Amino acid sequence: MRVLVIGSGAREHALVLAASHDPAVTALACAPGNAGIAGLAEQLGVDVADPAAIAELATGWRADLVVIGPEVPLVAGAAEAVRKAGIACFGPSAAAARIEGSKSFAKDVMVTAKVATAHSETVDNPARLDDALARFGPTWVVKDDGLAAGKGVVVTTDYDQARAHAMTLLDGGHPVLLESFLDGPEVSLFCLVDGRTVVPLLPAQDFKRVGDGDTGPNTGGMGAYAPLPWAPEGLVEQIVADVVQPVVDELAARDTPFTGLLYAGLVLTADGPQVIEFNCRFGDPETQVVLALLTTPVTGLLHAAATGTLAEHPPLEWQPGAAVTVVIAADGYPGVPRAGDVITGAEAEGVLHAGTRRRDDGAVVAHGGRVLSVVGTGPDLAAAREQAYERVAKVHLAGSHHRTDIALRAAEGEVTVPAR
Repeated sequence: MRVLVIGSGAREHALVLAASHDPAVTALACAPGNAGIAGLAEQLGVDVADPAAIAELATGWRADLVVIGPEVPLVAGAAEAVRKAGIACFGPSAAAARIEGSKSFAKDVMVTAKVATAHSETVDNPARLDDALARFGPTWVVKDDGLAAGKGVVVTTDYDQARAHAMTLLDGGHPVLLESFLDGPEVSLFCLVDGRTVVPLLPAQDFKRVGDGDTGPNTGGMGAYAPLPWAPEGLVEQIVADVVQPVVDELAARDTPFTGLLYAGLVLTADGPQVIEFNCRFGDPETQVVLALLTTPVTGLLHAAATGTLAEHPPLEWQPGAAVTVVIAADGYPGVPRAGDVITGAEAEGVLHAGTRRRDDGAVVAHGGRVLSVVGTGPDLAAAREQAYERVAKVHLAGSHHRTDIALRAAEGEVTVPAR
């Protein structure tokens, strides 16, 4: 099978790495890729925001399966462009990708499907903002209604900060979504979907805040771990039955069947799991830990989802133990990151590239905000953490920063689910 992966981040590096170990894969390419992916797959140039260019590339390269990593090409309609070219594609149509591209659309789907989620209100006019803010708080959750790479969210007890963020979004022409605050540990659950059938992967937890102790602004994700030793028994089955399957059925009922990876981000509250958001693709950095533990060949699994045959696929197999990933970010992230600094130690085992490129002289340099994801595995979270941070210590990037507490509370048994 000839497999083409679209994207350039650590998520795509993890997908390419998993595909490179699959004996069914006869040729492997990534567009546009990065300095780390170049050692595993042929790198091709493409504008990921151009569906026609992606379909043309897939046709010219004679791909049997296209796996689209980022949300931007999916929301733009790349998956249906590839399928119209007669090539199997792992990823939802633009209409189904609205589950991530429009938070208001996602809320409407959840309300219709009777899925538990935070109370919300959309504001598209500054004149309505103050009255709307008064209906929320004392912890305000203010979101960009569209795609924001994980950085369009402010959660704060400061009314002025909440209002200022909302006004920034509105002044930029972006509708604002206000939500009630949900209290409890967060869970990321990836589910493979072929329009009807849902196959869940391992649950994970990511860390959005830039600083230790969940301080500072939100980012695209500074680390993750899997599985969740504190998760109640039967949690995955409950989320599939009460959340994911009803949403998949509702999208099918709207003639927008979902094919690809449906990512449910939830909070385990005292009233049970409630949805924060849905994403229409593999999440980053959770993909890096989930795929590190998956022993089932990934390509056949993604092809089954793309071709409507998930129900026929054998049960998934997992490596015992745990995985932890720590993101190394460039100086300035999540603001404007510094680019061009040389990275050493980036070729080591367990290091997945995201914002990197290779200079003409062969040096690997930073070329983005989240530069690397460093993965460790072990028999438990403590061992996986130890390996991950040992590997982090061997990487050098001037001015870079990373969190030192990824999975720490979980490893020490401090994460609990609120009692009903």
